[in-house]
Amino acid sequence: MFITIEGIDGSGKSTQARMLADWLRERGRQVVLTREPGGTPLGEKLRSLVLDGDARVDARTELFLYAADRAQHVAEVIRPALERGHAVVCERYADSTAAYQGYGRGLDLEFVHSLNRFATGGLEPDLTLLLDLPVALARERLVGTPDRLEREAADFHERVAAGYRELSRRNKVRTRVIDAAPAPEAVFAEVVAVVQPLLGG
Repeated sequence: MFITIEGIDGSGKSTQARMLADWLRERGRQVVLTREPGGTPLGEKLRSLVLDGDARVDARTELFLYAADRAQHVAEVIRPALERGHAVVCERYADSTAAYQGYGRGLDLEFVHSLNRFATGGLEPDLTLLLDLPVALARERLVGTPDRLEREAADFHERVAAGYRELSRRNKVRTRVIDAAPAPEAVFAEVVAVVQPLLGG
């Protein structure tokens, strides 16, 4: 079982991913909890390159850095875990690149999708949970020092949010949209309602 959790910055992905991984473990599943960018030693270095600092990063450079991170992540962590029969819960995956670099940055979506397919070797999630939240509320919820993408203007994040909603419409079979506005416990109850049927009882 490969589950990805998507959403704009501040939508609660880390919290829900951690709660879901714990919930699955309590039900006897072996779980790998991971994230993008990151998830591997190389990926953490790429994460620092793409998110830290104030340097201007060209949109195409950003796209390729994320693709490199994803290729390594799939090869080193995700695919091996699935082959061992483990569940994988991943905070962000290919939909993030489509939403941020495709819809947000305005790069060619067909090329973005093609690059994602190449980087992942065609590996798609069994289920994607999209945490949907108004941009203004998401920005209020951000904690800590914002990274380079979190510092982008509100209109960028509005394009990303709209992109996520469009992606969910195009991928209805694997994507479930969850209202992320309530308290984390209430959001997680909705997550469980979606995931539990996949466990076969």
